[in-house]
Amino acid sequence: MRIAMRIALATSAIMLALGAAQAQEKVVKIGTEGAYPPFNNLTADGKLVGFDIDIAQALCDEMKVKCEFVAQDWDGIIPALQAGKFDAIVASMSITEERKQKVDFTNKYYNTPSAIAVPKDSALKGVKKEDLAGKTIGTQSSTTHFNYASKTFTDSTVKPYPTAQEYQLDLANGRLDAVEDDIVVLSQWLETQDGACCKLLGQPEPQPVDIFGEGAGIAIRKGDTELKDKLNAAIKAIRANGKYKEINEKYFKFDVYGADS
Repeated sequence: MRIAMRIALATSAIMLALGAAQAQEKVVKIGTEGAYPPFNNLTADGKLVGFDIDIAQALCDEMKVKCEFVAQDWDGIIPALQAGKFDAIVASMSITEERKQKVDFTNKYYNTPSAIAVPKDSALKGVKKEDLAGKTIGTQSSTTHFNYASKTFTDSTVKPYPTAQEYQLDLANGRLDAVEDDIVVLSQWLETQDGACCKLLGQPEPQPVDIFGEGAGIAIRKGDTELKDKLNAAIKAIRANGKYKEINEKYFKFDVYGADS
């Protein structure tokens, strides 16, 4: 009887300890857009997928915390972070001086250039300001791409869209002359049935750092240095241990991290 009681007490103690450990498990809430494939997207059944999602999960695993993902419209994603809806933004957000006034950033976790796509039957031959004069260019609003297009193509009409899918639809249906976005986003769209309408015209040069920033980083609330340091250490770790390469090769044929900095 005593042995049975001791076993029961020991079992109860273990269960309580496990319960307490689970209750104390650190959770990091990650905000992302869910409308920017292949980096982040919502599937038909409401699941978040993409490069950003896999990288965020790898970082959480490296930090030994639990990831919880929250889908958030792009235009409201920084205010939602500031309001505490989530702890970090992993949504292909470019590190820019303007955004640094509102949030802190980790080091970059990738850096890819911008490009311009047009319908396959387009007569356009170049991607300079004069080549696109008088044309209507679509791009996603509140992004570095919109800022770049607005500043560069001043002889064109730059039309903002809430999501990449919406400008892609208008280009496919002949309502735009061209679109500007990340080269990976455009290239992968062009490989789909929906993107069969169109082609990559080229990469505008130069790609100004004052607009496009240092690459895509993870945004956190101002002053959250503990989380920033942990994320930076985790980015470095997954680059070193091969996890980043594994995720990269799942989505891309080249290293999207860009040059070491």
